[in-house]
Amino acid sequence: MKLVVAAVLAMASLPAFAQTTPVAPIVKGTALPPPGTEAAVLAPVNALFAGLASRDGAAMAATLHGDGGITVAVAQPDGTKTIRQQKFAEWAAGIKPGPERYEERMPAPAIEIDGDIAMVWGDYVFLIDGKLSHCGVDHFSLVRVDGQWKITNLAWTSRTTDCPAQ
Repeated sequence: MKLVVAAVLAMASLPAFAQTTPVAPIVKGTALPPPGTEAAVLAPVNALFAGLASRDGAAMAATLHGDGGITVAVAQPDGTKTIRQQKFAEWAAGIKPGPERYEERMPAPAIEIDGDIAMVWGDYVFLIDGKLSHCGVDHFSLVRVDGQWKITNLAWTSRTTDCPAQ
């Protein structure tokens, strides 16, 4: 009887030892997406930045898809935080010509792609007339429509402290 109990206990403990080892992550560039896809995903992001730099709301709107919008999480130096949201049409219409020169830099974006959806995420700095205005993190959601990548939503944080030196 003791032998039967010992065998049952030994069998009951087998699932604890039969755990699956996690699969190692796929090394970037060794699987899908096909070569060149990351550059294609970045194209509307860069075009949006170019439209912003030229203060051309219509050029910015050409990179956007559908009824998406923007979400901005602003952190003030005093610790006050606010969230602002706008539909794409309203946001792009608010970009008007003016004397200031805008420039947004996102030096090392992370890009994730799965089929016809993609995400671009990265630290950015925003300059006005070559001087740091604010910084944060940009997050772009994109979709491929008729072979072209378009931005479906855009969110970013905005702060004036702890920004990288320019």
